Amino acid sequence: MNKKFPSLHLNPDDFALASPDEKQSLVVMRESVNFWKDGLRRLRKNKVAMVSLVFVIIVMIFAYILPSFWPYSYEQMIQTSENLKPFTYGSAEQARIDAGESVFPHICGTDKLGRDFAARLMMGTRISLTVGLICAALVLIVGSIYGAIAGFIGGWVDNIMMRITDILYTIPDVLLIILLSVILKPRLEELAQLPGLKWMQTVGPNLIAIFLVFVLLYWVGMARITRSQILVLKESEYVTAARAMGAGKSRIIRKHLLTNCIGTLIVTTTLQIPSAIFTESYLSFLGLGVSAPMPSLGSLATDAVKGMNTYPHLLFMPAILISVIILAFNLLGDGLRDAFDPKLKS
Repeated sequence: MNKKFPSLHLNPDDFALASPDEKQSLVVMRESVNFWKDGLRRLRKNKVAMVSLVFVIIVMIFAYILPSFWPYSYEQMIQTSENLKPFTYGSAEQARIDAGESVFPHICGTDKLGRDFAARLMMGTRISLTVGLICAALVLIVGSIYGAIAGFIGGWVDNIMMRITDILYTIPDVLLIILLSVILKPRLEELAQLPGLKWMQTVGPNLIAIFLVFVLLYWVGMARITRSQILVLKESEYVTAARAMGAGKSRIIRKHLLTNCIGTLIVTTTLQIPSAIFTESYLSFLGLGVSAPMPSLGSLATDAVKGMNTYPHLLFMPAILISVIILAFNLLGDGLRDAFDPKLKS
């Protein structure tokens, strides 16, 4: 039987040195980028998130910069200009126009007290955004520290701390805000008489109660997310190396663990902002928000409910603004999550 064996003849050309062009064609050139550059590159590719970011910037300008150049104040009452429709004038303003004087139009009309509604929308947006940003910052600080401690220490300490968060989940936030408002009101009135603390009277007990409730209750979700990240990161080699070099627990948490989950914390904080804005808006709608004459978007909607049939634009404008702001922050938060979450990277 004849068997065919493979040829052992070798071609010397197969072992020739590669030319420079052949070597260059096999090199995969890729720019070295860090975590933040890669995340920002991915974020810029997300058109929905970028449009949301542009809208958020426009709203920030509308709330914090434009009021400085607006000719009307949010608390300025103009006689004979009550309940004006957009781009209309009161009798006194029309007389000034007939006399040759220039009068800036009321772009969004006026309310029942003759106050320019555009100016009140700007101030209401400023208050709602400020509440959202401050509450989100408080949630970030309390939740990240609490979750990092629970996740890093572990054991019975972690079990006790997590059971506390389970209990806090069951506390009704609206009821707590009402109780805190009643308790804080006389004490805030006393503190407001002290020099440098008059801002407490302007802010009012209801808004301070909202801040306290966020500190007491709303950080639970942030704590759980931080804890889950720390449980994974604390087994990393750089944490073991830090322990071997004698680093303390607080330094490891502060310098190594929290800094390595900052991307997740930023995304979660961004998603917390619309939640805080919505909470403040519906509490103001119930009369538990900022004190008059300072407006918020929720209180503006509350004031406009009674005249909804006659002046519907006074209700629709703050309601639409609340909805669009919350939607923009949610879409931006989703875009940040897609950009900075390592689990979603392809």
